[in-house]
Amino acid sequence: MTAAVQTLLRRPWIWSFVGAGVVWLAAIAFTGGYGAGGMLTAALSLAVFTVIVGVGQMFVITLGPGNVDLSLPANIGLASAVAMKTMGGDDRLVLVGLAAAIACGLAVGLANYFLIWALRIPPIISTLSASFIIQSIDISYGRGLQIKPPPGFADFTNIVIAGVPLLAILTVLFTIGASIALNRTIWGRSVVAIGQNRRAARLAGLKVEPVRCATYALCGALGGLTGALLAGYFRGANVDIGNEYLLASIAVVVIGGTSVSGGRANLPGVWGGALFLVLLLTMLNTFGVSAGVRLLLTGLIIVAVITAAGGEKRAR
Repeated sequence: MTAAVQTLLRRPWIWSFVGAGVVWLAAIAFTGGYGAGGMLTAALSLAVFTVIVGVGQMFVITLGPGNVDLSLPANIGLASAVAMKTMGGDDRLVLVGLAAAIACGLAVGLANYFLIWALRIPPIISTLSASFIIQSIDISYGRGLQIKPPPGFADFTNIVIAGVPLLAILTVLFTIGASIALNRTIWGRSVVAIGQNRRAARLAGLKVEPVRCATYALCGALGGLTGALLAGYFRGANVDIGNEYLLASIAVVVIGGTSVSGGRANLPGVWGGALFLVLLLTMLNTFGVSAGVRLLLTGLIIVAVITAAGGEKRAR
């Protein structure tokens, strides 16, 4: 039993779940135990969106130093508008709207990669530049959009079964599939190999650029899907609906144990990081902490985790 516990504690992702548990206990201690179950249900509901974009961001970051998608917030905002306009409030067009949102995000991901590959622009600069272009398109396309999601779709995004949101169950299945793709497919293993040493991966015969292209495309598509789901959950599209997911998508990846230097991904940790982050913000809201302090604490946590992870890598 002791050996099993020690093995579990050596897993880097376990600490994100431990942190989430500690924050949850602190929050319910402050409220005297009131609303403990409801807090977990709400945390799962909100964590879903962070997990979906976090998985895409995790794959991109695993490609190696400097790889990150800063266009996710703009991508999410545009995709939410595309989804709502395509659905037009009609439940019969839900699948078409979801497909349109994913296609929109996929196009953004491919555009990001094109800037990186064709123009040799660093990923941070190219995705940041792309975000400004996407925001401009979103403002002209979605500003003032008053279309509500189809009633059935809005209800679907808010279904709770025995205290567990249906979207959370489906997202767990999605992350299991992503884990299989990461660890059991040629593409997933190639992402990790490229992150460890791109030159060695190329010399070993791996198709580096197609793998990078597919990874950025996947991240963009997941951002598009998140935009559609957020529009359903919050009952409408919004230009700023994805703003909080830039910091959050990076935070959950880092807190969850994925190396910012690339070459080491951690899918269970994305869930732990998302729950930790959502519960932390919930607790700070319960304590009446201002938005500025919440952002400051989130940033400090990311810096602390990156510092600890960097120290571990240097020692290795």
